[in-house]
Amino acid sequence: MENTSQIKIKGDRVITQVPATKDKALRINLNDNIYGTFAEIGAGQETVRHFFRAGGSSGTIAKAMSAYDKDFSDAIYGSEEDGRYVTESRLKKMLSHEVRLIEDRLKRDKHPNKIFFSYANTVATIDFAKQFKGHGWVGIKYQVEPDEDYNEITLHIRFKETDARLQQETLGILGVNLIYGAFYKYNDPKKLLRYLYDHLDKDQLEIDTINFSGPRFANVDNRLMSLQLVKNGMTDAVMFGPDGKNILPAAILYKKNILALRGSFRPVTQVNMDMHNKSLEMFLAENKVEKENALVIFEITLSNLRSEGEIDERDFMDRAELLCALGQTVMISNFQEYYKVVEYFSSYTKARMGLAMGVSNLIEIFDEKYYRHLSGGILEAFGKLFYRDLKVYLYPMEDDLGNVVNSQNLKVHPRMKELYKFFAYNGKVEDIAVFDKENLKIFSREVLKMITTGTPGWEKQLPEGIADLIKQHHLFGYNPKMISHSVPN
Repeated sequence: MENTSQIKIKGDRVITQVPATKDKALRINLNDNIYGTFAEIGAGQETVRHFFRAGGSSGTIAKAMSAYDKDFSDAIYGSEEDGRYVTESRLKKMLSHEVRLIEDRLKRDKHPNKIFFSYANTVATIDFAKQFKGHGWVGIKYQVEPDEDYNEITLHIRFKETDARLQQETLGILGVNLIYGAFYKYNDPKKLLRYLYDHLDKDQLEIDTINFSGPRFANVDNRLMSLQLVKNGMTDAVMFGPDGKNILPAAILYKKNILALRGSFRPVTQVNMDMHNKSLEMFLAENKVEKENALVIFEITLSNLRSEGEIDERDFMDRAELLCALGQTVMISNFQEYYKVVEYFSSYTKARMGLAMGVSNLIEIFDEKYYRHLSGGILEAFGKLFYRDLKVYLYPMEDDLGNVVNSQNLKVHPRMKELYKFFAYNGKVEDIAVFDKENLKIFSREVLKMITTGTPGWEKQLPEGIADLIKQHHLFGYNPKMISHSVPN
C-alpha cells in the first residue's frame, strides 16, 4: 500500500505536512550513518520492505530476518518462562540480541561514524476464526551519536482491523513511523507519539502502552507519556504501578477480581484511604473473591484532569506521585460513565468486581442526562453495569443537618426511585457500615484550597506521610511562604 504526503489543515491554516511513508524510509536510507537490523516475527517483514522499496537500502540494512519457527526463535533469543512469544520480554530479548550482534560484527574502528539500531516486532495478527483481532509488541533500540549509549522505545499495539493483510500493512507503516520518529523527533517525545499515526487511523490501531528509556529520554516520565496516549485518543485507558512504571492493562487485569475506586485524588485524603481499606476488607470477604487474585485500582477519568478545558500535566503528576507513594496501581481513562469502566474491565475478566464510591457518586449514576446518547437510555447503561458480577461498596456522606446518608435513605430523582430500589435491594449495593464519622467532614477540594492558600490544618486530613511529600516537592501549588496564621473555618 503506497501513500503520499499529507497536509494537515486547521481552520484556514496549513499546520504541517506529513511526509509519505516512502519518503520517510528514503530519508533514513540516505543517511550515511544510520545502520542496523530488522527482526520481525508474526506478520511478515512488513516494516523492512518499505526500506527495500524506497531505494538505497544497502546503506541502512545490515540484516533482515523473521524467525517464525518457535524452536528457531528459542535457539536465537532463548525461551520464555511462560512459553509465550508475543510479550514485552521477547521484544526486549530480540532488541538486545540484535544490537549485541551488530556491535560484535561491525568494528568501530572501521565504522567510526555509524549509529547503530535494531528494530523488532513480535505480533499475532487476527486468527482464522476472527475471534481475536491480534496484538503485538514493537520497539527500537538505537543510538543518536556513535559513542553514546543506546536509547529504547517500546510499545504495545492492538489491531482493530478484521483482515490480516490490512493488519500487516498497518504494522509496516507504524514501524516506519517509529524508526523515523526515533531518529528525527526524539527531542520531542510528545510529538513523536502523535507522528506514530501518520498515514494511519485510530480505527486501525490502538497503542495502549509505551515506554522510553536511555540517555536521550532521561528526563521523560513514562506516566506522562501514558497520559498522552489517552489524551490523544490512541487508547481508552492506561495503567502504571506503584513504582511509576507503565503496565500493560491486559497483563495485570486478566482474570482478576478487580476493586476500583474512582476519584479526583486532588489530593488523596483520609476519606479515600478509609474507603479503600473498608471496601477492600468487604470485597475480600466475598465468597467469589480470592485474596491472591484481587487487584485494587485507583481510577482517574480524563475529565477529572482537565482545568479550563486543558489537561494540567503538573497537577496530574502531583496526584500520580502521591498515589504511587501509597503503593497503589493507577488507571487513567476517558470513561466518564461508570458502566464504561465496568465494560472495560469485563473485556479482561469475568471474575467478580467491585466499585467503591461515595453516596454523591451513586446519586449521579442515577442521573438520566449521562445516558441520552444511548438508544436504550439509562436502562441500557444499567444493564451493562449491574447485570455483571459486580457489587458497589457505598461510603456514606453527611448532609447539611449532620445526618449520615447511606443506601437506605439517599434520595434519587422520583422517576429513578423504583429503578434504584431494584438494584439497591437486590444485593448490588452494600453500605460501608464501619467508618470514621470525622472523615465525612473532609473534602479534597477544601483541602486543596487550604494547601494553595497556606491555611494551616490540612495535614491531618491526609494519609500518613502524604503531607510531608506535598511540602517536600511543593505539590499542588504548596508554597511555604504563603502559610497563613489565621484559624481555618
